[in-house]
Amino acid sequence: MSDPNTGPRPARRTPPFAGFEWMIAWRYLRARRAEGGVSVMTWISLIGVTLAVFALIATLAVRAGFRAEFVDTILGSNAHVTVFHAVEVDANGNTSRTIADYQDMSARVAEVPGVTRAAPLVKGQVMATLRSANSGVEVFGIAPEDLETIPRIADPGTAQGDIARFDEGIAIGSGVARELGAQVGDRIRLINPNGVRTVTGISPRISAYEVTYIFSAGRYDIDRTRVYLPIGEAQTFFAKEGVADEIEVFVETPDEVERYLPAIQAAAGERALVWTWRDSAGSFLRALTIEDNVMFVILSILVLIASMNIISGLIMLVKNKGRDIGILRTMGLTEGAVLRVFFICGASIGTAGTLLGVLLGCLFAIYIDPIFSAVNYLSGGGVWDPSIRGIYALPAKLQPVDVVKAVSLSLLLSWVVTIFPARRAARMNPVEALRYE
Repeated sequence: MSDPNTGPRPARRTPPFAGFEWMIAWRYLRARRAEGGVSVMTWISLIGVTLAVFALIATLAVRAGFRAEFVDTILGSNAHVTVFHAVEVDANGNTSRTIADYQDMSARVAEVPGVTRAAPLVKGQVMATLRSANSGVEVFGIAPEDLETIPRIADPGTAQGDIARFDEGIAIGSGVARELGAQVGDRIRLINPNGVRTVTGISPRISAYEVTYIFSAGRYDIDRTRVYLPIGEAQTFFAKEGVADEIEVFVETPDEVERYLPAIQAAAGERALVWTWRDSAGSFLRALTIEDNVMFVILSILVLIASMNIISGLIMLVKNKGRDIGILRTMGLTEGAVLRVFFICGASIGTAGTLLGVLLGCLFAIYIDPIFSAVNYLSGGGVWDPSIRGIYALPAKLQPVDVVKAVSLSLLLSWVVTIFPARRAARMNPVEALRYE
């Protein structure tokens, strides 16, 4: 139309992503099989993106849970910092690294700001035996009041006996109890091969102790090998009266343990050496970090492959809707409007698949225990071997940052790949599209 006063009216431009563009995109997405099988491709693309995002979130949650559980069992049952003496050679050529002034050293280290506890230890490896069962164990001689401050030992997931009676006997890990068939009240014997010196040689030292407490620290290697003795009994048993092997130190923030080391070193003295929990588990944690990065890259490729299904579906859609595109262009739709229609088609599939994948991934992480139990039951048990993996169950920790990473990656890939077939549809010549119709 034209106005007699102003001349021809310019064509009115519609805003981007107008309602009719969404309507056309929706009609194309739910096309019937008779119209080219586009609906089937839509479902394939949707399921592919959903499963890829689900796998990404589930894997990230399991990896985060495994790392958190591993670190928690380390920090909950082991010293954050271990202080010990360098090797000293006496006049007779004998070597020793024991700490004679362990009480004073413990007191000095405990006064360092940020240190929550410093306790002397006597350590040794011996053979434990009960009836006809034997097991190699590592003995930790520790004061009863110090044992009660170790989180994973004093307050474990499962325990038997009374830790308050520790000074009357011995505390053993659940794995040791299982190997020996021991229960609270049994008397187990410890055999130290480096025992009493006699004229005929060294005679093993054998002592019997009542089991007063059985703990489960959550780590197979700890529960399977560790036993605790009162420090006085341990000094007598290992012939180390008046000395300790090391000082175990706990700090307020174990993740920042390095910043405590200079002060601890200074308080311990010149001969003292320090060893942190990162030193003992650092290689494993670095391996976990590398594995996490590799898994993220591999699963990102899986999301990309799933997004490629959107391209194939849109290319088929553009090919089948060539006549419709020509008609829409002759009716006045711009290239931008056609591009947005097909972009909405592809982006909708990617967005819906991402949301469904996030939902499934989060549910998997939240209900991993019953899911794992069902899988273990259906497979006949033995799916998770704690002797290999160190912990007793498959953990999962759902972190918001992992969910955001998965959502961002999926939406970015699915939206970007949609642009290429959408541009092809937008640049289609309407005359060529209608020539053979």
